[in-house]
Amino acid sequence: MKESDGWDFQPTRRAVLGAGTAAAALLATGLPQGAEAAEPEAPTPVPVTLEVNGVSRSLMLDPRTSLLDTLRDHLALTGTKKGCDHGQCGACTVLLEGRRINACLTLAVMHDGQKLTTIEGLGGPQGLHSMQAAFVEHDGFQCGYCTSGQICSAVGMLAEAEAGMPSYVTANLAEHPPLTEVEIRERMSGNICRCAAYPNIVAAIRQAGGTPA
Repeated sequence: MKESDGWDFQPTRRAVLGAGTAAAALLATGLPQGAEAAEPEAPTPVPVTLEVNGVSRSLMLDPRTSLLDTLRDHLALTGTKKGCDHGQCGACTVLLEGRRINACLTLAVMHDGQKLTTIEGLGGPQGLHSMQAAFVEHDGFQCGYCTSGQICSAVGMLAEAEAGMPSYVTANLAEHPPLTEVEIRERMSGNICRCAAYPNIVAAIRQAGGTPA
């Protein structure tokens, strides 16, 4: 377009500053007097059925509810701990259809009709799971906060190793990976123990897996 058309736009520094000040003032005033911000509508609860520790549990949940919050806040299964809530510490590990999973990273509605095992379902005071008994024998915990996740993860990890699933440190992918200390440490690296009871945890897992040091 030519200058003769009247579109020769050459903003000055004063004009740019003035426009910025006006925009900031407009944002600061917010909504017009008497106007109210519209409240976002909450999602409609949806039915979810989970088989938790062998018992079918039917719930009406906000579809945004995580599996972890479902267990703790709706089913009172507080053995599963909320640690980082970002999938980095492993304290919330449970077994979903036999596979270990971080309960904080998934929504309950995604697992409608599936089977879930928490630390409460592995065993109790009257009958400990072999992994729980090994953790007690080898003193594989101190504060105990991460222990439920460690135990559930260890049970899932042993099942993976038994199925022949390799890890990052498995040297020969053509052979069944031996459950060495190096393998256990790598496979359990997603579970953090802030008390640093790792040597005892490894010993407990080796015993439960049938390969004591």
